[in-house]
Amino acid sequence: MKARVLWPVVIALAVLVSVPLGVWFLRTHEQVTRTETLPPQGEASYNPLYVLGQALRADGLQVQARARLDMAVMSPAAGDTVVLLQDSGELPAPEVAALLAWVQRGGHLLVRTPPTGNDDERREPALLQALGIGSLGFGSNCQPFQVEGEDRHQEFCGGRRFDLSDAAQANVQRQWGNESGLVFARLRHGQGRVDVLADMDFMRGQPEAPSFIVAQYRPKRDLDNPRDGLYDGPHRDLARYLLQPNYGKGTMWLVYASRPPSLWARMFFEGWPLWLPLLLSLLGWLGMHSQRFGSELPSPLAERRSLLEHVRASGELLLRQRQGARLHAAVRALFLRRLQARAPIAAALEGAAQEQAIATLLQWPESRVRTALAAPAANDLTALKERIALLLQMRRLL
Repeated sequence: MKARVLWPVVIALAVLVSVPLGVWFLRTHEQVTRTETLPPQGEASYNPLYVLGQALRADGLQVQARARLDMAVMSPAAGDTVVLLQDSGELPAPEVAALLAWVQRGGHLLVRTPPTGNDDERREPALLQALGIGSLGFGSNCQPFQVEGEDRHQEFCGGRRFDLSDAAQANVQRQWGNESGLVFARLRHGQGRVDVLADMDFMRGQPEAPSFIVAQYRPKRDLDNPRDGLYDGPHRDLARYLLQPNYGKGTMWLVYASRPPSLWARMFFEGWPLWLPLLLSLLGWLGMHSQRFGSELPSPLAERRSLLEHVRASGELLLRQRQGARLHAAVRALFLRRLQARAPIAAALEGAAQEQAIATLLQWPESRVRTALAAPAANDLTALKERIALLLQMRRLL
């Protein structure tokens, strides 16, 4: 087909295919604009109480965040508040004693029960034992929570419920729960208070991270926008109620029970676009410059002839070059070495005396021995074969 006919046909086919596809795409898709939130950076990436701390600072309170409880380093004042997200079962006895002594001086402690799990391998935390709290054997069960003007909520669904001893019951100021156990209790302890909670998930929150706007086409459907943690209104109200006893009186200590990621961990998980290509380049360079496991030259061909074939080929070459005397001399030398080993006296003789001694030793005619020892003519192939045969026979008879 000629070029001036081919190109119009190709363009017509492209139009027939692209126009229906474009109409279908525009009818089934719509252009939307959405905001992509980037992952949190810095402290916000490992501190689940970061949003709570920012909210308290915005309210004019002094806030200190700690990865682990350390009473000697923290030295909280009597009017301070400690939110202990860390598992109380990890606290040693001296730390528990120092914490309770601080509460007796007027501190406010918020602590959660241990997470649910295998109670056969778990002991009641020393802090909860000292407060008269029993959590072993209790499971998790949602607790209805209603705030005026908000939708109905279910709280503490993943937390471990608990119960109070008779001594602790006498110090209760507030409690909340049902027949399955309590999810919240506020106890007096000296001049301070202790709030025991089934969990503190409602205090967690992700910060407002940097974002950018993306315009894209997607199928026509609705997108959900879930909200959780401190972004939920009832959760903020509940957190504000729990922090009320010492609110505005002192420092808020947020013990978030996690450690910031190490430099090596951040390099591994966040720096892979840099180190992965470098690693592949290094491996490729090492592969190019390392010792090879095989030769670049082809392997030599294996020998296709046996030793006997080589000997026969050498003999045939000598015969073609009229070197039969050399073949006879080689066989004669072989015979004389055998004679030297078996009859040294005969081997020491020369000429006719040697021929006579060999004939006597082999009981052969002397003429036959003389014929075998004499070199044949260069062109006499028959005589050569005959004399080599006689020399080999003589050698076997020795």
